[in-house]
Amino acid sequence: MQAENDKNYVKTLSFGCRLNALESEKIKNMLVAHGLCGVIANTCSVTAEAERQCGQALRKIARENPNTPIFATGCGATRNPEMFAKIPDTFVIHNRDKMKLEAYINALRGTKYDKACILKFDDDEKGVTLSKKFVQIQNGCNHKCTYCITRLLRGPAISFDYPTILNEVREATQNGFYEIVLTGVDAASYISKHNEKNLLISGLCEQLLKDIPNIARLRLSSVDPAVPAIRDIIKIMKTEPRFMPHLHLSMQSGSDSILKQMGRRHTADMVRQLVAEADGEITFSWDIICGFPGETEELFNETLNLVRELKPIKVHAFPYSIRPGTVAAEMPNQVDRGISKQRVRIITKAADENMREFMKTQLGKTVQVLVESNNMARTPDDIPVRIANITIPERTICNVKITDINDNVLVGTVAK
Repeated sequence: MQAENDKNYVKTLSFGCRLNALESEKIKNMLVAHGLCGVIANTCSVTAEAERQCGQALRKIARENPNTPIFATGCGATRNPEMFAKIPDTFVIHNRDKMKLEAYINALRGTKYDKACILKFDDDEKGVTLSKKFVQIQNGCNHKCTYCITRLLRGPAISFDYPTILNEVREATQNGFYEIVLTGVDAASYISKHNEKNLLISGLCEQLLKDIPNIARLRLSSVDPAVPAIRDIIKIMKTEPRFMPHLHLSMQSGSDSILKQMGRRHTADMVRQLVAEADGEITFSWDIICGFPGETEELFNETLNLVRELKPIKVHAFPYSIRPGTVAAEMPNQVDRGISKQRVRIITKAADENMREFMKTQLGKTVQVLVESNNMARTPDDIPVRIANITIPERTICNVKITDINDNVLVGTVAK
C-alpha cells in the first residue's frame, strides 16, 4: 500500500505486553499528525526468545518493504540496539524517547526518506480490539525482581494523573468502547494525588466508575498480588457489576522458596487469602515462570499443587530465560531448558483442567457478554463465547445462555 500525497500512513507492529500495543497506537497517532510515514516496531525483551522473534520479524519487514523507515523502539531495541540498528532502513528509538516526537524527526533528518513509502506486509496489526480500549495508567517499576529486565529498560514507576486518565476513559466511552482495560508495567502500584488525597489503584477504579456512569465494563490487566489495595479491588468487584470479576495475578511461582529467590513480595498464603476473600465470586488467572534457578522437582511441585488447589482458570506459563544484567542470570543451579519446557507443559495441562472444570459450571447459566467480532464474545471472566443462534453486531453487550463447550470455547444462544 502506498501512502497518498495528502494522507500519510503509519503501520504498527507490537510484540509482548498489551502496554506495547497501546503505546504503539499513541506513537502512530503522534506521527500521523505530524505527517510522518513508516513502520513502528514496539519490541519486547522479556525473554531471549521474544527478542529473537522481534529481530526476525523486523528483518522480514525490511526485506519486503525497501525504502520504508522502520522505527524500532521498546524494551528489545533498548536492550540490544546494535542488533536492531543492523537491520536495513531501521532507526532505534530508546524507551525513554519513544513518546517524544522529536526523536522520530531527528532520526529521519538528513536521510533519503520522504512522505512516500510502500508497505507490503499483511494488515494484521496487533492493536486495540474494536470492543475494548486499553488505557495506560502508569509506566515503569520500582521493585527488584531478580529475573526481570523490563524494569531496567522501562525505568522507575511513574503514575499518570487522574484528570488525564479520566479524559482518556471518557473519550473512549464516547467513541463507543464498552470495555475499558487499565494497564501499566506495574498497574497495581498506581498512586497519585487527587483532591489532596492519595489515590491508589482501588481508588482509581472506584473514582472512574463514579465519574463516568456510562462505563459498561471496567477491567484490570495484570496485577501484583502483594499490593494491599488488591483486597479493596476484590471488595469493589463483589459489589459493582460494571467492574469485571476477574484478576490476572503476576504470581510467577507457587513456591515460597522460589518467590524469595525471585525477589517477589508475596507468598503462597497471601494468594490463598485473596482467593478466600473472593469467595467464589471472582476468578483468577496467573503468570508462572518454570525452571527458575534452583527450582527442584520438589519446589516445582509446590507450584503445581497450588495451581490444583486454588484453581486459576488460566495460567500463562513460560520457561525461565536468562537475561544478562539481572541478578538471576548469575545464580547457581540454572535449570536445563528442556526441563523448564516440560514443566510448562505440565502446568498448562493442570490449568486447562481448571478451565474445563470451571466452564462446566457455566452450562445452563445466562451470562452477560461483550461481542468482539465474528459472533465471538467475552464473558465477565474473560472466557470466549461463540454465539450460535443469530448474528450479533460488534460492540454489543447482551445476555447469552451457555449451552455447550467446544474446544475450550463456550457456546451459547442469545437469551430472550
